[in-house]
Amino acid sequence: MILTAEKEKSLLIAILTKLGLNKEDAEIVADATLDADLKGFTSHGIGRFPQYIHGIGNGNIKTDGDLTIERETDAMALVNGNGLFGQLVAHKSMMLAIEKAKKMGIAAVGTHNSNHFGVTGYYSDLAIRNDVIGIVTANTEPAIAPLGANKPMIGTNPIAIGIPSKDTYIAVDMATSASARGKLLESLRKGKKIPEGVALDSEGNPTTDPAEALKGSILPFGAHKGYALAFMIELMTGTLVNASVGTGVKGTANHTQKCTKGDLFIAIDPSKFVDLDEFKEKNEEFVTEVRETGDTFIPGDLEVRNIAENEKYGLAVDKKLYDNLKEICDGLDIDINEYISE
Repeated sequence: MILTAEKEKSLLIAILTKLGLNKEDAEIVADATLDADLKGFTSHGIGRFPQYIHGIGNGNIKTDGDLTIERETDAMALVNGNGLFGQLVAHKSMMLAIEKAKKMGIAAVGTHNSNHFGVTGYYSDLAIRNDVIGIVTANTEPAIAPLGANKPMIGTNPIAIGIPSKDTYIAVDMATSASARGKLLESLRKGKKIPEGVALDSEGNPTTDPAEALKGSILPFGAHKGYALAFMIELMTGTLVNASVGTGVKGTANHTQKCTKGDLFIAIDPSKFVDLDEFKEKNEEFVTEVRETGDTFIPGDLEVRNIAENEKYGLAVDKKLYDNLKEICDGLDIDINEYISE
């Protein structure tokens, strides 16, 4: 079954507005969700929507209201998301960081009491589109065991960085674990195994079974280096922003519990350091130099390729996801077959 980009966004907006979001907010959530699917991060796209619907149903995701700025200076803010959709809180927080950076040169906005926000890179992309460097991090429910242990204590804690350039999309969006938890959940839904070297079961043994991996732990990327980076992000998006850390982080893998994770959005205005056009031109020159070294790639190339292919051919919807979405649509009096074709 195939879902075009246009139909996916329309379907998501139809669902969200039926659930009580206003049109503007629904478009933000839908755009962030579609962005994940187009880039190939399908584990963070429409496949997560059944999770969000459950969160709304049990009151852990709010469909109306606004965020609260609890602390603020010219260059920072601490935001309480008040349980709203993570995509809304993240979007508004990143835009606030950008606005402050345009005035001060650099700014940071931290959030708590939010929800799963999709792919981290969507928000660093907002910075790129405003000629600002964007750095985004978040913590998640424990999935990584400290080195030498087998009990998960640290999240898969993603980091995304986007840097403006003249023509090339330069961006990285990655988990600090060997795999994002969402990819394990997606593999479980599709009945597929995960690659070797990604996870351990609850006894600390290597496994390719996503169900066992979800009971156990995911390995950090790069051994001690990924572990150390995940550890630092845990604190920067936990204790720094009045959110939880370690085993206190809940509600990111599913919304049966209130979400207690945190996020940090950093924006840097390069025009306050150097001439903006020169900055972007020199970045482009470096891209050219790297490409001339051989058959290599620039961070962001894979996403650009995936977007082009998915916009052309559409997005595949597996049977289980279709059934989940149909159940949601049936309950909202939406004909899913107007959006998804065989």
